Order: sequence, then structure tokens, then C-alpha cells
Amino acid sequence: MLKKLLLAACVSGFVLTACAAGNSAAATTLGSGVDASAVQVVQRALAKLAPGVQVDVVNRAPLPGFYQVIASGQLLYVSADGKYLMNGELVDLDAKKSVNDAAWAAFRKAELAKVPAAARIEYAPANPKYRITVFTDVTCPYCRVLHEHMAELNQAGIAVDYMAWPRSGVEDETGRPTETYKAMVSAWCATDPKAALDGAFAGREPKPASCVNPVQQEFDLGMRLGVNGTPAIFTASGRQIGGYLTPLQLLQALQKD
Repeated sequence: MLKKLLLAACVSGFVLTACAAGNSAAATTLGSGVDASAVQVVQRALAKLAPGVQVDVVNRAPLPGFYQVIASGQLLYVSADGKYLMNGELVDLDAKKSVNDAAWAAFRKAELAKVPAAARIEYAPANPKYRITVFTDVTCPYCRVLHEHMAELNQAGIAVDYMAWPRSGVEDETGRPTETYKAMVSAWCATDPKAALDGAFAGREPKPASCVNPVQQEFDLGMRLGVNGTPAIFTASGRQIGGYLTPLQLLQALQKD
């Protein structure tokens, strides 16, 4: 579990500790004008800090001489010679906006689109105007507050797709499943997952259940998308807008998306 917790802060003081992603066999997405040799440069550079880092995306950066890289839940800039790494926001001063935001949104939108509907727990009105994906945890206080407003969200035309993200991780320090992970699995494997989730958010533990479930995969996906807390709210465009937001704040954010 410590290894996975380190993922959330794996670039700190220029140290990429234990940043290997759960799915190390995933293919790297290459941007225009980028070939396999660039991936090799990036992989060699990151290996100096943490061997085995999963590189998800390599694009040419707007900053000359650098690649823009998404790896293990972090967006980084690596020089074309593999000598330098930068971690932080790259701002387009003319446009007055972060260059990172668009890269993150494109990556997150593409990755979230791969998750089948059956792996999500959906709360939706008949004809939704908006759809959000929320990485959630039944033990998270702000997740519970958000869920209390579900009827209000649906009335505002907002569909909510829940994905599981146990904050305590999938395994504890001894390698055993965490209690939160087991609760999330029980909710996803329940005969009526929505009723089980409703009860869990109300403080009632789901009846123990097991099945082939997506909780581990959704936890790993959240790590790759940069999730480091719950609720983590993403719009259909892939933009992260929360953190907890009130229904009004959420609607206003979606109207601007």
C-alpha cells in the first residue's frame, strides 16, 4: 500500500519513488511527430529516478526541446536529450492559461471512455444534459455529502457515473485487502448496487459480497489519471472540476465546460 500511496506524490523534490503503474504493459500513446525513439529517451530519463515507470503519453511540448509526458499520474516535461525533467505548470502567457490542462483533459477523456457502463454505478435522470464521472469512497465524508444531493443533481440534468476509489488503497501494509476496498467490492457486487451504495453512504455497511469486479482496475485508473483524493469529479470533456462542489457550483462548472 505504501508503494501505491507514493504514486500520488511521486514527483516531490525531483524524486520519482515507486511510480510504476498497475498496468505496466499498457501501450504508450504517441503525439504527432513523436516516434518510439522519444519514448525510449523518456523511459531512460525516468528510470534514473524510478525504474519501471509506466509512460502513458508522450507529446512534443510547446516548450522547444522538451517532451510533454504523462506517467503514473503525473504530467512532466522531459528534455529531448533526456538530461532534464521539469514538474509543474507550463503557462501560455499569451493565452493566459495552463498548457497542462488541455493535455490532462484529452488523456482523461480517452481513458474514461474505455470504462464500460457495466463497471460504473449510474445515477441519471431520463434525459441528462450533463454527465460527470466521480471517483468515490463510501467512507469519505465529502463523498457522502455529495451523494446526499443526488436527487438535486439529477433534477438539474446531471448524470453521475460512480467509479470506485478506496482511499486507503486496495491492500494494507501486510498485503491484505483493506476494509474500504472490501466495502466497495461488496457494493459493486451487490444484487442492487445502487441500493447498496445508498446504504453505504448512509453509514450502513454493505452486505459482504464478492464477484468479478472492477474496483482494483478503477483504483489503478484513478492513480493514472492523477486522482489523489475523493470525491474526484471529471466532466465529459475530461476536465477535473472537484473535489466536493455544491450542486450549484457543480452546475455552474458544467455550464462553462
